[in-house]
Amino acid sequence: MAANSDTKLYGEIAIEENKLERFENRTTVRRYTIQFTCPEFTCVCPRSGFPDFATIKIKYVPDRYCVELKSLKLYINGFRNMKVFHEDVTNIIIQDLIDLLDPHEIEVIGDFTVRGNIHTVVTAEHKKAEIHI
Repeated sequence: MAANSDTKLYGEIAIEENKLERFENRTTVRRYTIQFTCPEFTCVCPRSGFPDFATIKIKYVPDRYCVELKSLKLYINGFRNMKVFHEDVTNIIIQDLIDLLDPHEIEVIGDFTVRGNIHTVVTAEHKKAEIHI
């Protein structure tokens, strides 16, 4: 039996409906670092339409919130068909995580696969301003 190409699969629906989620940081007595590596990132070049592949690395020091991993997975997969430049990918991801988590500090690295003999690595960093009383 042939699959109906008009019917969306449950994974496609989950990716389309993705929403980054957070949960309360339960260890606020000390600062610690959380790191994620997303080695299967894909998006589409907005000039050529060819696929771009990357490893996205996320490292942050949580304040009040941590990112929920399944929501992060779906969010990252949401870029799969998006036409977006490498620089924008990295800055969109960091800003969305800053808006969600307001971490003490965060770094996002987009390490893109070589294309046309050029290897692109985009790094975006953010540190929360410290308030001294």
